Amino acid sequence: MFGRRKKRDAADGAAGEAEQVVDGVDAEADEETGRVRLEPAPRPDGPWDSSEVREPGEGRVDLGGLFVPGVDGMELRVEVAGDAIVAATVVLRDSAVQLQAFAAPKREGIWGEVREEIASGITQQGGIIDEVEGPLGWELRAQVPVQLPDGTGGFQVVRFVGVDGPRWFLRGVISGQGAVQPQAAGLLEQIFRDTVVVRGDGPMAPRDPIVLKLPNDAQMVPENVQQEEGSRFAGGMSRLQRGPEITEVR
Repeated sequence: MFGRRKKRDAADGAAGEAEQVVDGVDAEADEETGRVRLEPAPRPDGPWDSSEVREPGEGRVDLGGLFVPGVDGMELRVEVAGDAIVAATVVLRDSAVQLQAFAAPKREGIWGEVREEIASGITQQGGIIDEVEGPLGWELRAQVPVQLPDGTGGFQVVRFVGVDGPRWFLRGVISGQGAVQPQAAGLLEQIFRDTVVVRGDGPMAPRDPIVLKLPNDAQMVPENVQQEEGSRFAGGMSRLQRGPEITEVR
């Protein structure tokens, strides 16, 4: 999971956070960093909160904390941390998008801060980061150092996208051809937009992962190869293990 910042004393937090207006947008100032924390932006095209969709299971795979759109020919893989399923990856031909949802403060978007953390982590590894405004809003396009099959070093291009919602944050990592060819990314971007997040009403610490579950009718595919560590491009997040695969869900 993302590294958590140290919690402030409750009294200091109440006295030290002053509401400001920045370019006409309500915001809060963080005394520790001086960073202005904006409220989550509107999401007219998604991703959706469960309260915004009448039938979230219609045309989507029910993973508990996420309802993921199903499309023809896709594979859906889940990833685990410990005993919990915390991420889902949609594989479509030679592209993929990993989806992971986290709890977030009620009136505070965290994607700006998360981008900084991811960029810093990849840069420290010797990677290259470009922050651009893409089809899904601000994103990071990264060249991440990897070891090639022949043992030499190389780079893999990935896109980090994110959207702040009401008390949640959804992060996507697009890899494969979808990271380098816009025409290959369109369907993956639409899957990200049409995902429904189920935050739940229970208390959660900001940045805690929203736990997922396997669909009731999941078809398990045994893995005959050694499990690899997931999301080597996490940029400050826990490494995940690749978990069971659900194939041809649509």
